[in-house]
Amino acid sequence: MRRFYLGIFILIFGLQLNAQELNCRIQINSQKIKGTNRQKFTAMRTAIFEFMNENKWTSDIYAVEEKIECTMTLNLTDQIGANGYKGSLTIKSTRPIYRASYNSPIINIVDTDFSFEYVENQTLEFNEHNHTSNLISTLAYYAYIIIGMDNDSFSALSGESSFLKANKVVTNAQADNKVVGWKPYEGTFNRYWLIENLLHNDFKPLRNGMYSYHIDGLDVLGDQAEAGRDEITAALYNVKTSADKKQNSYLVKLFFDAKVTEITKVFSDGFITNKNEIVQMLMQVNPSNSSKWEGMLKEQGK
Repeated sequence: MRRFYLGIFILIFGLQLNAQELNCRIQINSQKIKGTNRQKFTAMRTAIFEFMNENKWTSDIYAVEEKIECTMTLNLTDQIGANGYKGSLTIKSTRPIYRASYNSPIINIVDTDFSFEYVENQTLEFNEHNHTSNLISTLAYYAYIIIGMDNDSFSALSGESSFLKANKVVTNAQADNKVVGWKPYEGTFNRYWLIENLLHNDFKPLRNGMYSYHIDGLDVLGDQAEAGRDEITAALYNVKTSADKKQNSYLVKLFFDAKVTEITKVFSDGFITNKNEIVQMLMQVNPSNSSKWEGMLKEQGK
């Protein structure tokens, strides 16, 4: 569907094609690291930027306008020796909505289990068959997650090939006992569990819901508000189907971390007869955002 939307412009204007998939902005917050060479963090940012944006992650060809908009923010909290660092990594990505200026959030992840080594001016090179460093494996993993989840929003379950590649990164990284985030017993919401969820059959309803939520919901909402909201409602019940099978799962959490503000906006605009039912369902599936779901009913009462 992404190809369909933008293919028209390519045919008309002859846009130059580009192999890379990502337009990834990089931020590094290093204020907590004292008494060190600040130029090293500039070099680190450049290396990560080039790694994410210049690597060819799939066999697909992307036009410039098709590149996936995303950001990575690295918050460094500790330095270990000369070249070791600990901190968190925030990953966000968005998807354009058809015939609208709005970009819909797809991913909003905070990975708190992040430690790595970086030598100034080193080249980051990814080898899909080997785990060479935690920095490289983590960046490659999230590149595949970003691409796969974006693809799922344009064509049902089309992110599978990228998720399989991410899973291979996980398998390779599990041999590194100096870092965490790659094994099932190291946390509930880590890299292992995210890819496990994405590839598990119990989450096929949620992934199908990601497709219908965007293609049949948000992409038509501007012209057909009622029909769009109905499709979004159906998609949310797909999410519930997966949530009922796997309680407290990472993928359900990730969905609502990205979508809670958007969903409240969609259902706060205008009078919706079944809003009480929708709110009750959302409170059951995602109780951590109960106050926001209840706020949808207050908006209706105004």
